[in-house]
Amino acid sequence: MNEIFLDTETTGLSFKDGHKIVEIACIETKDLISTGKVFHKLINPKRSVPNDAFKIHGYSQEFLNDKDTFDKVADDLIDFIKDKKIIIHNASFDIGFLNGELSLIKKELIKKELVIDSLDVARQKFPGVSNSLDALCKRFNIDLSRRTKHNALLDCELLREVYINLLDVKEPKFNLSANNTEQNIINKDNYNKSVVKITEDEIANHRSFLKKELKKNFY
Repeated sequence: MNEIFLDTETTGLSFKDGHKIVEIACIETKDLISTGKVFHKLINPKRSVPNDAFKIHGYSQEFLNDKDTFDKVADDLIDFIKDKKIIIHNASFDIGFLNGELSLIKKELIKKELVIDSLDVARQKFPGVSNSLDALCKRFNIDLSRRTKHNALLDCELLREVYINLLDVKEPKFNLSANNTEQNIINKDNYNKSVVKITEDEIANHRSFLKKELKKNFY
């Protein structure tokens, strides 16, 4: 079964208080390795965005007015997450909003048995301390420099890295030698995922990217 890392941004803290979703992001993985498939939508909540929420995610009512409403994206979301394990940080919050929105348009609700709450996993591993996404990123030395505002897509990417660390799973390492285009440096004690082959074009693109980054940052 593939996994989905999911996050939302909203106008407030509770769907029951009339707040709505303004952003949904999902990243699909297989054995925690990205498949390259992403679902990302900004949503018109058809209501005002309180200033407290705007300070968190930066999406104003004016900016969202021309975006699709939830009912227009619901079927695509359902298809994207169908029959997949869904990993969410503080899942009760996001599922509360998603199932609230789905119930309004009479769509099937997300099954809670398919959801893994990474916050619960973190609390079991690190009891008695802060286990927010920011705190966990700092604990695992995950770069937070891009997170100037809360952004559902970026938070999905950060959550994937956090979750891998919570499970003590080591990501695959790659030898980018032209003579060896297979993943060939894997610690089998820590990582037992499938071998990923890298094409010559991917190697060339990676080297080009590194040259550009080095030039940008050091020259």
